Amino acid sequence: MNSSQLVDLKNLRIGYVPISTSLNSPGDKRRFVYYANKRNLSFEIADPSEKYDVVVLTQNADLSIWSQYDNGGAKIVYDLIDSYLAVPKYSFKGWLRGLAKYFSGQSQRLKFNHWKTIGEMCSRADAVVCSTQEQYADISEFCQNPHIILDFHKGVARTFKSNFCANRPFRVVWEGLPQNIGSLKLLRNVLDQLSVLYPLEVHIVTDPSYNRYLGKYGRTKTLQTAKRIFSDIHFHEWKESDCADVICSCDLAVIPLNLNDSFAAGKPENKLLLLWRMAMPVVTSASPAYVRAMNAAGMNYAAKDESDWLAMLTKLICNPDAREQAGVTGKAYVHNKFSEEILLARWDAMFDSLELKTSNS
Repeated sequence: MNSSQLVDLKNLRIGYVPISTSLNSPGDKRRFVYYANKRNLSFEIADPSEKYDVVVLTQNADLSIWSQYDNGGAKIVYDLIDSYLAVPKYSFKGWLRGLAKYFSGQSQRLKFNHWKTIGEMCSRADAVVCSTQEQYADISEFCQNPHIILDFHKGVARTFKSNFCANRPFRVVWEGLPQNIGSLKLLRNVLDQLSVLYPLEVHIVTDPSYNRYLGKYGRTKTLQTAKRIFSDIHFHEWKESDCADVICSCDLAVIPLNLNDSFAAGKPENKLLLLWRMAMPVVTSASPAYVRAMNAAGMNYAAKDESDWLAMLTKLICNPDAREQAGVTGKAYVHNKFSEEILLARWDAMFDSLELKTSNS
């Protein structure tokens, strides 16, 4: 970003609709909020009754309101990082999601078809920020100014793995939001087979409880859900201060995804990049984003099926040199391709594409 453009942003009124009002959600801290803090930009929680020069929306925004926003000619940036447009247009879940958002108060106006509502929001937006090539293609049907930008991880990846000697039992770790812990079911048979040959422990790093529905209802203890998958599981509460220490104390990380679910399979490589920043060896499901990242880094630890998972995990369990190579290679790849400077520059370029002007211009 050139200096004049940065001056423009600092002198504009910027509204932001966050994931969480505390701004502590990963979707806030690892994306626009991190960028704004690094660029010393002031912003306020956006109110659709107010006038702004720029409004940045997250996926928690009330799209029924913001898709119609036209108050003073504001530029709208829509940060759409999940693959909602990959879900079939007339899916039953899509209809339920629209109804649920209305009756729970998340949407002021009833929008039956959530897929169509997202399309309308993309059409209204002056720029849409997404996270995969597939999302870019889907969004391009509605908005001619999409940008692929992945997460900042500096606050989380505070340390990295340097000792690749295996624990005994061997420690397999999963990290993520508790709502996604069900994906570990995909590895139950594989890990049961491996545990016959190698002593294994399954570690999870996540929040102790979560709301199952709409982020508001059905409070559930995470460990209870996890023990339905693995009876003997080691739980660690996710804390930014020691998350990396816990993960790096394990031997191997896994990221299973249901490849038959278009929404899950459309996830970006953010979690993989986070683990690679810690120099963790990782095996993932073979989603498009994970396959691209593995290929770009020169590795092949993206599993298409259970036989792949079994072979890849066996190799890394048995071979400390392979684990070290996977961790060190991943760390070097992220450093070269997804440094903080590179990610900041992508946000700069997105804002530059809006052709913003100060009120004095």
